Amino acid sequence: MNIPQLIAQELSLGLNQVQNALALFAEGGTVPFIARYRKERTGEMNEVHLRALLERHSYLSELEERKSTVLKSIEEQGKLTDDLKAKIEACLQKTELEDLYLPFKPKKRTRATIAREKGLDPLALFVKALNETDAAIADLTAEGAKYISVELGVQSAEEALKGASDILAEEVSEKAELRQHLRDYLMNEGFFTSKIKEEHPVGTTKYEMYRDYKAKVKDIAPHNMLALRRGESEGVLTFTIEFDTAAVSSYLESREIRSANQNVRNFYREMIEDAFERLMRTTLIGEVRLEKKIAADRESIRTFETNFRELLLFSPAGMKPTLGIDPGFRTGCKVAAVDRTGKLLEYETVHPHKSDAERSQAFESLKRLIEKHQIELIAIGNGTAGRETEAFVAEALAQSEQKPVKVIVSEAGASVYSASEVAIEEFPELDLTVRGAVSIARRLQDPLAELVKIDPKSIGVGQYQHDVDQKLLKQKLDETVESCVNYVGVDLNLASKELLGFVAGVSPSVAKNLVNFRNEHGAFRNRRELLEIPKFGPKTFEQAAGFLRIRDGENPLDNTAVHPESYFIVEKMAQDMNITLNGITGASNKFSAVDPRKYVTESIGEPTLRDILAELEKPGRDPRAEFRYATFKEEVKEIKDLIPGMELEGIVTNVANFGAFVDIGVHQDGLVHISQLADRFVDDPKKIVKVGQIVKVRVLEVNQPLKRISLSMKSLGRAGKPAGKKAPTPPPEKKPSSIHDLMAKFNKQKN
Repeated sequence: MNIPQLIAQELSLGLNQVQNALALFAEGGTVPFIARYRKERTGEMNEVHLRALLERHSYLSELEERKSTVLKSIEEQGKLTDDLKAKIEACLQKTELEDLYLPFKPKKRTRATIAREKGLDPLALFVKALNETDAAIADLTAEGAKYISVELGVQSAEEALKGASDILAEEVSEKAELRQHLRDYLMNEGFFTSKIKEEHPVGTTKYEMYRDYKAKVKDIAPHNMLALRRGESEGVLTFTIEFDTAAVSSYLESREIRSANQNVRNFYREMIEDAFERLMRTTLIGEVRLEKKIAADRESIRTFETNFRELLLFSPAGMKPTLGIDPGFRTGCKVAAVDRTGKLLEYETVHPHKSDAERSQAFESLKRLIEKHQIELIAIGNGTAGRETEAFVAEALAQSEQKPVKVIVSEAGASVYSASEVAIEEFPELDLTVRGAVSIARRLQDPLAELVKIDPKSIGVGQYQHDVDQKLLKQKLDETVESCVNYVGVDLNLASKELLGFVAGVSPSVAKNLVNFRNEHGAFRNRRELLEIPKFGPKTFEQAAGFLRIRDGENPLDNTAVHPESYFIVEKMAQDMNITLNGITGASNKFSAVDPRKYVTESIGEPTLRDILAELEKPGRDPRAEFRYATFKEEVKEIKDLIPGMELEGIVTNVANFGAFVDIGVHQDGLVHISQLADRFVDDPKKIVKVGQIVKVRVLEVNQPLKRISLSMKSLGRAGKPAGKKAPTPPPEKKPSSIHDLMAKFNKQKN
């Protein structure tokens, strides 16, 4: 198999693109580096294409290794024919390969092997031969009687024929073409059905919608598939695949029965029924369930990736002096002041929700901290007592000369960070809640820098994240973090070792060495100093340097995404424009007129030059959107304050396949069902909303006992039942290109 050529065909890429990209990976190149700085060699492949290529190459390489193992095993058995070898070598799917290997795969003793031990193989071959003829007379009982043997344990002709049937049934059950056809039939025509177990009365489980559930296998939604599996694992429900068994029997009989003799036909019908019911039904249902589980995993992980990316790239409020407040009623509010670099300056516990005296003291403490540290931002956790603490802060600011911006910040995962080794190493003497307050403050300053310290699964933007393939989930989320970190760039003199560990080419150990070097020698003045760090060799420098920024360094280009290998090009441009290198930032408007073709070299072409010019037009600028925050209604603090019809501002906290969850400031997110996201038809919520987006919503329904809030984003008069004439449903929008879209045509090959 020519793997590069096959990948080029599947992903609609040029063979040269694929070969060059694979060569770069083999040389130790990372996806962010190749996508950004090697566009000439890859034909401007982006990260999505590169990750799809890498994933497919890994799959096909594993498939080739498995083929070698299978071929060797069959050859050692002396059963490898030219036809079988050709079929195996042509396989593009692991499932197809395993189907071909199944008859030759070493297995435990089966009914068929026991029958062979009893010498019944010749009888099976005799019946098989009869099936290939039009013999009018066939006395199977008489033939079976010839194999009666006390020594071998065959007591009767019926027992002999049963053994022959076992041999033929195993043979039929292992035919690759039959298994593939039946798998496809179950996938396209089968139905998932589920039942709640009798010991769980109606209304006592969270799986009530699955009490008498039925859905087409091919159409089942990923969240439904994962919910069924979770309910099954918890012992609450059972689910299987129902299908037309008569259609299956008819197909198998049409493929396997060729004799006109009624005795032979009857024998084969019983044998085929046994082959399917005993040897095929359970395994095929299991394989289809697994395939749908894999598809559900991928779709759910895709949703998690999308949400997580939006959260990581959420607009930073900026590196300004900030107060982080971890709210609390009984134990008080932990208040932590951090400077513009995120360094802890001071912390204090205040009690604004107890007595008037303590509230008055809390006012004074807050005003003192604001004035002393020239606070510009106040981050308030959105957990218990969050809205009450926000009201207290607003009251305090009304009496203060300084007016910092106060923002409600999600606490999701803050407690996990507070108890983590990362937090303990940084603040060994601090209480968990104080560490949480520091984290809340830093999240407002720069979400990306702080969130990389937390296990993504603790942040709560996924869907059934604990039920999906954990290895694949970790891989995809790590890729997402790597992509986001390198897209934004990292301040070399401020970044934590956790953040630095996601820079292209930088391992956790090298990141630790970098921080130790910085602590020992002081702030970096230029990128070349990186080469003095232990284990930070030329290859690491090549991969990482362009993503590491130095503010106010010796070379202004060190604070841009321009790679050091291209500095000579910029110097030539500056010389031609009659400006100094240090004057580049002040002449950014002049670069739009530069013709990149004038500076093409053997190694640097127009794609890279266009990137350089785009960067010089906005040197050092953060690519993330401008900071905005939601404003919650002061009079709405608890779910009991909500009234149907009320219009509120909120922030999207999670996006699922069935809708979006929105924080409206009542300690319980509301759900905007997919049908309520817009006035038009929506087939994918991710096309309408994203995590961190500020939205206007209307309250549709409130269920206080169950803590359920139904919201709508439809325009007035269309929430709930449409007003007036129903608008025509527009055609589904074309999905944006993604790794999942590129891989869709061969996702079945990942069984």
